[in-house]
Amino acid sequence: MPHRNQKAVGLIGVLLIMLVVPNIKAQEYATIHATATVIPALVVIGENDLIFGTVFPGVDKTVDKATVGFAGEFSIQGNNLAEITIDFTLPDSLMHEDSLSYMRISFTDIDASFEDGTGGGQSAPAGIINPLGPSTENLGAAGQMTIWIGGMVEPGITQTGGDYIGDITLTVAYTGS
Repeated sequence: MPHRNQKAVGLIGVLLIMLVVPNIKAQEYATIHATATVIPALVVIGENDLIFGTVFPGVDKTVDKATVGFAGEFSIQGNNLAEITIDFTLPDSLMHEDSLSYMRISFTDIDASFEDGTGGGQSAPAGIINPLGPSTENLGAAGQMTIWIGGMVEPGITQTGGDYIGDITLTVAYTGS
């Protein structure tokens, strides 16, 4: 009889396993990855100050964006052909070294230009940029751009003598397009 009990216990065990364990089906799965490529950060360098040189009281003086060595110059390096926004922060006056006197400076909508490798440099640039408002352009095929800016100072007839200075800031950002 012990043999029969063993068979009964074994059969009950198999039945319990069949009731407790759910039906197992064939399963398949797949995995994907989330990926992103971060493009190189933009590098913006001020290469040359906007230099008016000697200015006489009461006599306005202009420096053209194409005047080599006197026009302000910035270089930009980034991702090849990337779309960027270009935005100048311009002073409305230059401050005297004593911080008490100011001289007016002004800019027009055609006072800046750029070279992206498709033009002829500073004297025949690829295009004009309006420094008074943001612009959207593309970096060149090598990921580079040079920007030049000119302007005009307007000293008063009683302008205090000495050195004057003001900051011109260029902000450049990728648009994501």
